[in-house]
Amino acid sequence: MSGLSLTFLVFVITFAGAVLLVKAVAIGRATQARRKRVNAIRAHIEGSGGAENSGVIDARVVRDDHGNAKKFERILARILPRRKVLANRLREAGSSLSVGRYASITSVTILVVSSFLRLGFGVDLVFASLIGLACGMMGPHLVVGYMISRRRVKFTKLFPEAIDLMVRGLKSGLPITETMVNAGEEMADPVGPIFREVTDAIRLGKTMDEALWSAADRMKTQEFKFFVISLSVQRETGGNLSETLANLSDILRKRMQMGMKVKAMSSEAQSSAYIIGSLPFIMFGILALMNPDYAFTLFRDPRGLMMVGISAVMMLTGAGVMYKMVRFEI
Repeated sequence: MSGLSLTFLVFVITFAGAVLLVKAVAIGRATQARRKRVNAIRAHIEGSGGAENSGVIDARVVRDDHGNAKKFERILARILPRRKVLANRLREAGSSLSVGRYASITSVTILVVSSFLRLGFGVDLVFASLIGLACGMMGPHLVVGYMISRRRVKFTKLFPEAIDLMVRGLKSGLPITETMVNAGEEMADPVGPIFREVTDAIRLGKTMDEALWSAADRMKTQEFKFFVISLSVQRETGGNLSETLANLSDILRKRMQMGMKVKAMSSEAQSSAYIIGSLPFIMFGILALMNPDYAFTLFRDPRGLMMVGISAVMMLTGAGVMYKMVRFEI
């Protein structure tokens, strides 16, 4: 294949990838709008006492999502390994993306990055494909991981307020399930949706322990597990539940304060790790801007590719060591 034909082929692949990316984003926004309308209808029906109709709406939403899923996305979803783990991660991140759409975004990222490196900088096709594969596989995974971490932090900050709300309800004479309903209605995301899922599961026939542990699998934080264990132990042994939850709320607040102190004390080490880890990439970027031919010879020469591979392994090892050094468990 001539150089012109290869360039044209890469251009076509890049254009197709960009179109697929725009289409995936548009479909995602349409799905979010549809889910908002369904949630509004569901809230209205639940307010009218129609829990069974709410379940019917949920089933219709599931059928609608599967009916509108593209064949390409379904094929990619079947190819992906550990689909259930990925689906759980997307749900834990609070994302409305399906597994098939996630696979589409991954494929588009691989094509776009590979084509950009090949067309823009003349990087070897095999090496550009490897970099594109790494970016496509790791990029969305890291984004989802960041969304999960951010959602957990937000949940941890709001959770003591939800417990305080439940304590006030218990002191006023409400049962524990009713206080959970109030927490689901009053608290913001992600605390409110978690409690709504628990109360919905109880209405559909699950026991409280089953519903709580199922929610704990979706929101994997130590704070929520403490809450579930406290309720389980109290149901077995009896006692003043409002006092138990009030003590738990106080403990969670102190634990959060301790975490903030540890984060402040380790901030200097974290900043040093970020600077040291990013310095090689910054220097290479400066060299690429000043003299692209000189810098990108590293990716065209076989000896340069070997040096890049060895350097990448060494940098990943160093980054892992620094990550362990500046990360503290409370």
